[in-house]
Amino acid sequence: MQELWELGFYGLAGHSSSPRDLLAEVRDGEQAGLGAVFLSERFSTKEAVTLSGAAGAVSERLGIATAATNHNTRHPLVTATFATTMHRLTGGRFALGLGRGFDRFFDAMGLPRITSAQIADTIGILRALWRGEAVKGHEGPAGKFPYLMQDPSFHEDIPILLTAMGEKTLEFAGSVADGVVLHTFFTDEALARSVAAVRRGAERAGRDPHAVRVWSVLAVVGDHIPYDERLKKLTGRLATYLQGYGDLLVRLNDWDPDALDRFRADAFVGAFRGAFDSVATANELEHVTALLPDSWLEASATGSAAQCADRILDQFKLGADGVILHGATPGELAPVVEAYRSVRPSEFGTHTDLNPARSHR
Repeated sequence: MQELWELGFYGLAGHSSSPRDLLAEVRDGEQAGLGAVFLSERFSTKEAVTLSGAAGAVSERLGIATAATNHNTRHPLVTATFATTMHRLTGGRFALGLGRGFDRFFDAMGLPRITSAQIADTIGILRALWRGEAVKGHEGPAGKFPYLMQDPSFHEDIPILLTAMGEKTLEFAGSVADGVVLHTFFTDEALARSVAAVRRGAERAGRDPHAVRVWSVLAVVGDHIPYDERLKKLTGRLATYLQGYGDLLVRLNDWDPDALDRFRADAFVGAFRGAFDSVATANELEHVTALLPDSWLEASATGSAAQCADRILDQFKLGADGVILHGATPGELAPVVEAYRSVRPSEFGTHTDLNPARSHR
């Protein structure tokens, strides 16, 4: 079966209380020929290091990336060791994906808020350690480190991904990262602008703008998925994002901010506790659906498997290098993947480098 290096999926998409499910998802994804699994982190039962090791242990050709973990939750030497271990465990299939996270969450945890300067400093430290260098007397945005060292014999080429949304962060990502992961529920216009921002940031930094691999994240929820599950994967997920960073998502998509105000002002939404994609019932999600403009939910792939496959192709036409099929397991994605194979551009061909942060252009 031809490997679809340009397609990925999220392991344990959304909330999960059963991390062992990842093992079957990884096996199914690899068997289906998908190119990479992306692992998000939630501080319950989705710890990125553990999940990465599990994915590496049960796969042979699937790319693996964290998308994302936060650099401020681990010491840089620990993060460097995690990445080196995964790099060697997988034969080079691993990419370390970092993200900014959420200020209010870090305030509650008692951790410093993440800045671009901290990320850049952290990346510099990690790459020095992977080159076998000692980091001595370091004082910078990432912290104060008297002496850091892994192994002087190291010469590890480990790519770094950044998850990003806003224009400035996307430009920054293009200037320092090997790959960039965007966000779910981006309109076509927002996707095109985001890709352009990454390329612009790379070019300004004197880098090849097409050497940075940009992954679109597309919610793929076909009609073959049961109705209640479709509600959770579409309305539930979008409403959860609107809970956390609705203003940013609305601004990036040039959506009507008054619609967001109406969503927030709804008595049910205002009193709801927890994440909509985790605990809301089908009836509750139907209520929420009525609050959201239809166009907001259309920033996804829905309908028949063939229609979903066409939406995947749209992402490439808008400039993306890869598409993460979000919100569904590899098993649920099977009809869509089969339909995509029949319309896949012949020029995509095959590639021997399985790392999800390496550009194939």
